[in-house]
Amino acid sequence: MTQIDNELVRQLAGILNETGLTEIEYDTGGLRIRVARNVQHTVLTSAAPVAHGAGAHHVPAAAPAAVSDPASHPGALKAPMVGVAYLLPEPGAPPFAKVGDQVTEGQTICLIEAMKTFNPVKAHRSGKLIQVLVENGAPVEYGEPLAIIE
Repeated sequence: MTQIDNELVRQLAGILNETGLTEIEYDTGGLRIRVARNVQHTVLTSAAPVAHGAGAHHVPAAAPAAVSDPASHPGALKAPMVGVAYLLPEPGAPPFAKVGDQVTEGQTICLIEAMKTFNPVKAHRSGKLIQVLVENGAPVEYGEPLAIIE
């Protein structure tokens, strides 16, 4: 059995605190250490736009009163990975979908950038997009609700 390097674990935990990350993994082939912490997810609905390149288009989140617990809503579209969510296909373009739009199953709702790759997040059902829970350019966690489709 491999002995745990306590100093390495402390250094990794320090990196989590410095960067605001929720988990970090270190792998050298023979040794793999994963340090994670629990974080309460909060939906922010600030009016301040988050820029995504020059001339970014701001897409505001819907009013939080629409759904009281988005994570347990049956129409919750959840993040399939950790990354940065983009509601626009490119800076200055209209959003993939807006609150009030009818969407179809398989339609791209947003992109999640992870490791410099843009991954489409597609609607898991057809219906009306009643709430967008993330801001353009916001970091997201795995399983975090991104939108509500009814």
